[in-house]
Amino acid sequence: MSATVISLHPPHLTWAGILRLGLVQTSLGAIVVLMTAAINRVMVVELALPAVIPGLLVALFHGVQVMRPAWGHKSDVAGRRTPWIVGGMAALAIGGVLAASGAALAGTDRTQGLAVAALGFLLVGCGAGAAGTNVLATLAARVAPQRRAAAATLVWVMMIVGFAVTAPLAGHFLDPYSGARLIAVTSVVCVSAFVIASLAVLGVEANSVAKPAHERRSASFRDAFREVWSEPAARRFTVFIFVSMLAYSAQELLVEPFAGLAFNMPPGVTTKLAGLQHGGVLLGMIVVAIGASAIGGPRLGNLKLWIVGGCLFAAVSLVAVALTGLLHSDPTPLRVAIFALGVGDGIYAASAIGAMMGLASRGAESREGVRMGLWGAAQALALGAGGLIGAALVDISRWALGSALMAYGAVFVFEAVAFVAAALLATRIEREATQPLAQTVEFGSAPTGA
Repeated sequence: MSATVISLHPPHLTWAGILRLGLVQTSLGAIVVLMTAAINRVMVVELALPAVIPGLLVALFHGVQVMRPAWGHKSDVAGRRTPWIVGGMAALAIGGVLAASGAALAGTDRTQGLAVAALGFLLVGCGAGAAGTNVLATLAARVAPQRRAAAATLVWVMMIVGFAVTAPLAGHFLDPYSGARLIAVTSVVCVSAFVIASLAVLGVEANSVAKPAHERRSASFRDAFREVWSEPAARRFTVFIFVSMLAYSAQELLVEPFAGLAFNMPPGVTTKLAGLQHGGVLLGMIVVAIGASAIGGPRLGNLKLWIVGGCLFAAVSLVAVALTGLLHSDPTPLRVAIFALGVGDGIYAASAIGAMMGLASRGAESREGVRMGLWGAAQALALGAGGLIGAALVDISRWALGSALMAYGAVFVFEAVAFVAAALLATRIEREATQPLAQTVEFGSAPTGA
């Protein structure tokens, strides 16, 4: 049995509407960074757990997001994405508090604590997947074509702001560390993020209208997924997203423990390193926006060149991070290398997101949710696998090499090689997805809508 699909093509969003969706991304990022930075660090250093344990939890967080295409499809059919965004943020906030509570409990009861943490990471994954997919699908469906690249960069920069602001502030309030302090800081962040996101998205879909009945499409998820997967551009981009995010992912779980072991940094200081890295990501994304759209041209405006350059810059930075633990006792070179790594990540991410937004609204209509869900699922699987593989490689390398610093360094080099492979794959992205941003971004136009 099939239902009908309601079109999500009301009047285009204004920049104010785009900024409101960006606030949802900021709130989402604020919670997620606590999972991958502070709680990960606490488990490895303070609780002395094997690195594979938080790796498994993060893999669970990402693994459940294989449901992203289904969540996106349901909102395609319902014609409303706001309930999925608000509901996703609620699950995200509850999961964040549970994850912190589980980490604190694991200090006295490992089994119960890790069970609670696993439930928390599962909810965080469901919430991030449901909210994130539908924010991006809303952008793909409701942002004017000439604004899509700039809008995509803007909302992702706002998510990075959530990372960059939350990480150092949380690090400040986590010193001196205690389980109760971890729960308190996480709870404040989660409640604040949910309230901000819910208020921001309120009324964004107020002008949504349905297509006439004769223009509505079959709502079978199997048919919708098969239809999207049959598109060569969608398939090729899915493979690129998976491989590039596999290269990107392991660093999230390794940087803070590496800094703690190599330079004896306390939790608050290493958490601030995550903020430094995300600050670099922010700069990298801004560089792409200025270079590709403001300057543009056949070279600087080509997103493919930015993607390849970002991947290679990140690869060089990862090698530099690996060398700091072996060649330096002063943590300053590490900070520089981590910031540079963030810049490379940001260049890659902004240009890849611009290409993604260009492809999301191509092909069959009323499938933005499925496409964004497909690419989000590929990203989530890569992030989960990469985090788990990276953590496992650290444990194996430590056993084989007899040195924690050598083990982390070897894995950083492995990630660098993976980034080079991703750069090679990026050259296969079709030309239509990487047209100069200067040809698609027009800040002077004034679409109407929320």
